[in-house]
Amino acid sequence: MATPGREGQGVAPGSFAGKAIGVFTSGGDSQGMNSAVRAVVRMGLYLGCKVYFIREGYQGMVDGSSYIQEAQWSSVSGIIQLGGTVIGSARCKDFRDREGRLKAAHNLISHNITNLVVIGGDGSLTGANLFRQEWASLLEDLQTSGAITMEQKIKCQHLNIAGLVGSIDNDFCGTDMTIGVDSALHRIIESVDAITTTASSHQRAFVLEVMGRHCGYLALVAALASEADWVFIPEWPPEAGWQETLCKKLAVERSLGQRLNIILVAEGAIDREGNAITAQMVKDILTKELKIDTRITVLGHVQRGGSPSAFDRVLGSRMGAEAVLALMDATPDSPAVVVSLAGNQTVRVPLLPCVERTQSVQKAMNEKNFEEAVRLRGKSFQNNLSTYRLLSKLRPPSSACNPEGTDCKTSRNVAVMNIGAPACGMNAAIRSVVRLTLTKGYKILGIQDSFDGLLNGKVAPMGWTTVQGWAGKGGSLLGTKKQDAEGAGLGRIAAKLQEYKIEGLVIIGGFEAFHSCLQISEARSTYPAFCIPITVIPCTISNNLPGSDFSLGADTALNEITDICDRIKQSATGTKRRVFIVETMGGYCGYLASLAALAGGADAAYIYEEKHSILDLKDDVYHMKEKIINAGVQRGLILRNECANENYTSDFIYRLYSEEGKGTFSCRLNVLGHMQQGGVPSPYDRNYGTKMAAKAVNWVIEQIEENTVNGYVYANKPTSATLLGMTKRLLTFSPVQELCTVTNFDKRIPTDEWWLKLRPLLRILARHVDAGYEREGVEATVDEVESTITM
Repeated sequence: MATPGREGQGVAPGSFAGKAIGVFTSGGDSQGMNSAVRAVVRMGLYLGCKVYFIREGYQGMVDGSSYIQEAQWSSVSGIIQLGGTVIGSARCKDFRDREGRLKAAHNLISHNITNLVVIGGDGSLTGANLFRQEWASLLEDLQTSGAITMEQKIKCQHLNIAGLVGSIDNDFCGTDMTIGVDSALHRIIESVDAITTTASSHQRAFVLEVMGRHCGYLALVAALASEADWVFIPEWPPEAGWQETLCKKLAVERSLGQRLNIILVAEGAIDREGNAITAQMVKDILTKELKIDTRITVLGHVQRGGSPSAFDRVLGSRMGAEAVLALMDATPDSPAVVVSLAGNQTVRVPLLPCVERTQSVQKAMNEKNFEEAVRLRGKSFQNNLSTYRLLSKLRPPSSACNPEGTDCKTSRNVAVMNIGAPACGMNAAIRSVVRLTLTKGYKILGIQDSFDGLLNGKVAPMGWTTVQGWAGKGGSLLGTKKQDAEGAGLGRIAAKLQEYKIEGLVIIGGFEAFHSCLQISEARSTYPAFCIPITVIPCTISNNLPGSDFSLGADTALNEITDICDRIKQSATGTKRRVFIVETMGGYCGYLASLAALAGGADAAYIYEEKHSILDLKDDVYHMKEKIINAGVQRGLILRNECANENYTSDFIYRLYSEEGKGTFSCRLNVLGHMQQGGVPSPYDRNYGTKMAAKAVNWVIEQIEENTVNGYVYANKPTSATLLGMTKRLLTFSPVQELCTVTNFDKRIPTDEWWLKLRPLLRILARHVDAGYEREGVEATVDEVESTITM
């Protein structure tokens, strides 16, 4: 079982003065490493430690001298949006030998460094653990040879290690996501989206090779997010005769009018006998057997390049800060740890079991025990694979439906609708709902334009090919409106549900969707037509629904805001000092402003949930002036949630900063508006929507079958009207009548918001000494971390 760390006990600035921390990146680079480096430096300085860059990874540790440099607060300014690693990374043969490790130990001791943050893959972390195990004997040899004194040996007798996994492959067992994975998926999906247009124009097939030499995570998740027709990954090789199966599948799809085919191949893909499956091999099969014009695209190191996504910036920041706290908490008996992600929590997991389990995956694959390899990858990988296998079926069982699925012989009807403002991820969820419902042998009805569409008869069966290509589309192709059930008329809605014989309902939307489900469930005693299973999939950029830590659409909006802020800051490059005030959406929920501030390296973020007075604003202005004058900062960024305060408006803050900053900086105001709702869904939202919808469909159909009596569905228990949400590590169906007790309906926000605990970190990284930071981390085992089912 997980045991609590020191969360909630707080940590005071300067409380670990005299300690020294070294941070380095090793092995292959990944986007988000700079965010982690920045967090390590600034958290370390906040605690009073000396922090050192160890440049060029282990090689710099061995070579010493100028490769080990003390970092200042300003040393990491302006790096959060940069890809790669600004302190360099290199493979190091010298460190593999004891002589090299002896030199590395001497160089660390010369700077009194006994705490190391290692950012790299499993090889880098394994090397660090070996280094720690040998530390006592290395010091003994150095003291015997006279390289160090007895005083130095005693002072530096223990080496503490905290690891962060920086790898785009997501091949490390013990964390949901490694730093760089989300950004790599962005590069892949951007490429697939671009290729899709030309493939459709010429009726071509494209075979894309993606990275993942030993792990198929990138290929698998990209296949889910891009609606790929086939994916080859090393952990789940195709059955014998896959060539014929592939050709048959694509031939039928073409006969149904599909103009393009996308096939993803992980670079380490193999068949059941362990033979390599290459992109060229797949192309040759399609060209020869189906006469399809087929092209190959090898994405290569494009996947490791570019600016990190908002997810990776926040992940790097949280992990970097937690790594420093883990080092400060360490005792001589503490094992080396790796900071991991479990749901929305950062946790500390013993390093050695994680490395051993990671190595066990490759061993299982070498033994052709692929089922075991998938199991060892963890619940997240298993759920991705099972969802893909469900959705990759060509059509529902022919015994129940025609190929299109619109004239199922079953009398059971499940309906799907959107309610609320449009948000990216809605269409991916609808696609999943439609296809999985048809796979179960049920008929799926699409309700257009929310309750207005239901009342006006805009209800029609949806088929298998109806939703082709929907996963990558923004907005709501089914149509949506911001209205609730009572406003539309409960009696009229009940009559229409009865007219269309709807016996299960999936609602995808924001606060209005949740509120409507609650209103319907509370009116069941009056309207028997409401006694059907109903579930809500949260989908709103505001992320303001109770019962779920994350909502569909929020990740895409966060990336849009972060990208815009990057460009806004860049616009001032080469000009005089400038501070930007940026207003974000979110209603009364400060999620977007807070997380975008953390991802964009902002200096402050004003939200409704955290009250602020004119004195707070004044202090922040003076703090900004101090940073610009004394810390060499050239640009500042202030975010404000649109409903943060009715009097301290964005214009007021702009004028305040403009007046008080005269002679020091100029100021500009930007209201982002509906740009935050636009764009194409991020890989996270596409995948999250797909899996949430799959779970929702299974639940609705189980409820229908459990509550059918004499051929009629009658579900009137509170547990049959739910909201499906991510809570910490699990997807959970919460009765809406229970959630209403933890909801502020006036402000349309939950009474408890997990992300508020991240706000002190934002202030620490912006050089505020009054942050009052509370420790977030908990200790966990690798099995507990991998029990999660997030992306």
